[in-house]
Amino acid sequence: MGDERDMNTAERALTASHTLEYTYKRSLGPILSRFFTGLRDRKLFGIRRADGTVMVPPREYDPDTGQALDEMVELPGEGVVRSWSWVAQPRPQQPLDHPFAYALVQVDGSETPFLHVVDAGDEANMETGMRVRIRWAGETAGAITDFVFVPA
Repeated sequence: MGDERDMNTAERALTASHTLEYTYKRSLGPILSRFFTGLRDRKLFGIRRADGTVMVPPREYDPDTGQALDEMVELPGEGVVRSWSWVAQPRPQQPLDHPFAYALVQVDGSETPFLHVVDAGDEANMETGMRVRIRWAGETAGAITDFVFVPA
């Protein structure tokens, strides 16, 4: 057993102030630059993998094989909800100021659903398997917030 001095030292927690921040900017590169430029121009792009399937949003490398990818594919602005979760009370940092769904949407022509916003108006309007289409923002800037999905 230790003496009283050892016990007091062991019970005190060491602390240090620390600010977590990212003081750098990442270059988008050619693939993501084209994707976000497409959003600005009201177009949705995916990328073709070696096996012929299409991923959206596009990635620079195939997540399964590590192969570099470069064949961009324009996709229609419609798809199917594969899964969803309702946000009844949006927080200030969320994309809409009224209730909405986060959904995994599989865009027609792609094989990979991606997480995005569905502005369905009411939770009763949401269901897995429903068709959705893109509604573009009044002014687009090349950001993922340039569009939401709405029931088709």
